[in-house]
Amino acid sequence: MLTSVRSLMAATILATSAFVAAPAAAQDIELSGNVALVSDYRFRGVSLTDGDIALQGGIDAALPSGFYAGTWASSISGGSEYGELELDVYGGWSGDVGGVSLDVGLLYYLYPTDREFTPDTDTDYFEPYASIGTTLGPVGATLGAAYAWKQDSLGGTDNLYIYTDFELAVPDSPITLSAHLGYTDGALAPDILAGGTDRTGFDYGVGASYAVNDSLSLSVNYVDTEGANVEDFTDTGIFFTIGYSM
Repeated sequence: MLTSVRSLMAATILATSAFVAAPAAAQDIELSGNVALVSDYRFRGVSLTDGDIALQGGIDAALPSGFYAGTWASSISGGSEYGELELDVYGGWSGDVGGVSLDVGLLYYLYPTDREFTPDTDTDYFEPYASIGTTLGPVGATLGAAYAWKQDSLGGTDNLYIYTDFELAVPDSPITLSAHLGYTDGALAPDILAGGTDRTGFDYGVGASYAVNDSLSLSVNYVDTEGANVEDFTDTGIFFTIGYSM
């Protein structure tokens, strides 16, 4: 099943690439696309592919006013509940206000192939998000939060995720270093996903990316989590990404 899903995604991404390469019908709409192959898809520190590779890709449309909308997809190993595909649809606004960058929006997580296995199970959910970014000397810093209110797909409970990211472009080189720390409280905590009862958890990691050119990049990341009781969900991981943006 996973092979067929990846084939479908590859065809979709190729079609998206052709669409992005074509001139936009409206001159004030900026279109962009991306595709990536990752050795392990980590969502807030938790592997959604059981340590296997994933094919990912997305497309975004943005207006000069800062409003944007987009979609992104990834193959997953979601078992009988989530199926084999994650599809995200989102929209929001981003821009500079008072010397800092703001980003606010709403994201909808869909799992289209779950209906094939559990047609009566609700797995899709909404999650509003917001972040603020600034620079600390040569370091770019971002503080963000995402809150999913009580929904059937989350077991009738809610989830709060708070995170901070740091990024440093190494002078006179194509290398960028990054660091991440996140905290979860709620239905999406690692322990809850692993079948436990602890509603809290941390995820953290460091990484480095190498810009081959303006479109192609290679990256490596170290990721770990704290708070889960099933090792398969929390294995310390080093994973690799080959990404191409358009």
